[in-house]
Amino acid sequence: MSGGYTPKGRMGAVVHSLEETVIALLMGLMTLVTFINVVLRYGFNSQLIWGLELTLVLFAWLVLFGIAYGFKVVSHLGVDALINLGGKGTRKWLGVAAASVCIIYASLLMKGAWDYWAPFAGLDATTGRWFPTGFADSRDQAWYETEQIPIPFAQTWLENTFNFGEEYEKLPRFIPYAMLPFAVALMLYRLVQLLVRILRGEIDTIIVSHEAEDAVDEAGAEIDTSLGYGDAKKDTN
Repeated sequence: MSGGYTPKGRMGAVVHSLEETVIALLMGLMTLVTFINVVLRYGFNSQLIWGLELTLVLFAWLVLFGIAYGFKVVSHLGVDALINLGGKGTRKWLGVAAASVCIIYASLLMKGAWDYWAPFAGLDATTGRWFPTGFADSRDQAWYETEQIPIPFAQTWLENTFNFGEEYEKLPRFIPYAMLPFAVALMLYRLVQLLVRILRGEIDTIIVSHEAEDAVDEAGAEIDTSLGYGDAKKDTN
């Protein structure tokens, strides 16, 4: 037992499908914006001036959200040479230790992510060096804007709620930056789920290593078969 994920119940299947849809949409939007910019640049000597910045934001969202999703489906690569030397019980408790360390690290990341994002949303960062001990008055940075990305919706509400009624010329930074605390919180939640699954005996590690190699080999074999190379390899052998 080392990895994999099967949604439990209808709600679990809905959430799982939603997460995969978000990842697909982010990748699709990145591709679409880049494609449009290429067509405009070489076909019409023009461009979406905000296209590159938007693509960078979408890529950052994809990476951050994908990290949490990777923990959920146990798809992060790792080295299990030492783990495999032990028995089933040893693997389980090494998995518990690894998950616990990751939870502590993700908790520290959560504090850092909040402290970085909060001032851009007009909120207060936490006090304390390692763990939150309260909230400190932070300099309001909600007026910071992106370089080129326009505001696609609710501009008046954003200005009245976050910028004291002052006009935003571009999308405020706290919107793209919001993925940072959200993704880290989701990552922390998924790590806790992994720890529970290990304690229940459903899995015994938080990484996938040799299984990834097997999956690559299987995919390669399927491609060879579809291209007609499989029979040729058998004849050679």
